Amino acid sequence: MGVMIREISFQRIHKKLKKPFVTSLQTVNEREAIIVTVVSDSGLEGFGECVAFSTPWYTEETVESCAFVMERVLKPLLLDRTLSSPHEVATAFTPVKGNNMAKAAIEMAVWDLFAKYEKVPLWQYIGGIHKDIPAGVVVAANPDRLVDDIDLAASNGYSRIKIKITPESDVALLKGAISRYPDILFFADANGGFNKDSFDQFILFDAIGFTLIEQPFGEQEWDLHTQAKKQMKTPICLDESIKSFHDVERMIVMQAADIIVLKMGRFGGWHETLKIVELCRSNGIGMWVGGMIEFGISKAHNLALASLPDIVLPGDFSNSRHFWEEDLIVPEIEVVDGKIELKQQAGIGYSVDLNKAGL
Repeated sequence: MGVMIREISFQRIHKKLKKPFVTSLQTVNEREAIIVTVVSDSGLEGFGECVAFSTPWYTEETVESCAFVMERVLKPLLLDRTLSSPHEVATAFTPVKGNNMAKAAIEMAVWDLFAKYEKVPLWQYIGGIHKDIPAGVVVAANPDRLVDDIDLAASNGYSRIKIKITPESDVALLKGAISRYPDILFFADANGGFNKDSFDQFILFDAIGFTLIEQPFGEQEWDLHTQAKKQMKTPICLDESIKSFHDVERMIVMQAADIIVLKMGRFGGWHETLKIVELCRSNGIGMWVGGMIEFGISKAHNLALASLPDIVLPGDFSNSRHFWEEDLIVPEIEVVDGKIELKQQAGIGYSVDLNKAGL
């Protein structure tokens, strides 16, 4: 017995952000993505979302490369195949090197499909226990808007605010801004913007009062991360450096960080992500779920991931209207009293309206 994959289809979407999203790596004004629909022989539909960007500024993969790999390489490996478990997707994709975002988009759709087949919410299907997920919003690196953006996020009930930082960020301004809200967790995210020449400048950020500082140095700057962890009281969190189970193992051995960001798109989907969660749990490594300026389908999968018992730090979970005038899911994601309540419907818990995709 199992689930037979009868159809796999892909639809590109393209939407303008409500306002530019600024990091040290790139300014994002609009977002392109690919929505995956997987259909079983019984007519059930599962949904995934490819979170690669249009150009390779964040990872090597792009929307264009993922479109080719998903349609020409990965789809034939699953089409008309009967699966007894969604874990089998990762095995089927093993002969294909890399291309984790392409793999994740299809694999996530299959996990949604299996949860619907079992008639349970995806978060319960994976063993989640948290029914209300703390919401967290990201504030871009614009000093002229920093205080106003923090005030707006606080007034909207967010329990965690992440601030994008660079070596040029004003330490005194940051310290003053976050000290006004002692009950809110403040994360800093450098997106690898510091290096050995600005290391001493980075150490000054230890006095600001951040809950953690995410990815201060480049992806391969393991020694700098280890050095910073030894010198600073503020926990170091790795994001872009963590692309696989083996990267987490390396981080643990080198004592390069205290916490990691979980991003299923970068890991290749649910199978690898759940392995990483178990490795972190057994080694006392903190975890939280990161966002990719994504639409509601990816965010729904991420909300299910955040329900796992060992994920206690608030992730990148804003309401649907934070980035978009209109999301693709119904109902849209809403933040109430600083939290997002998980749905009880089977699968990801939301229906998908591709008529809203701007196609």
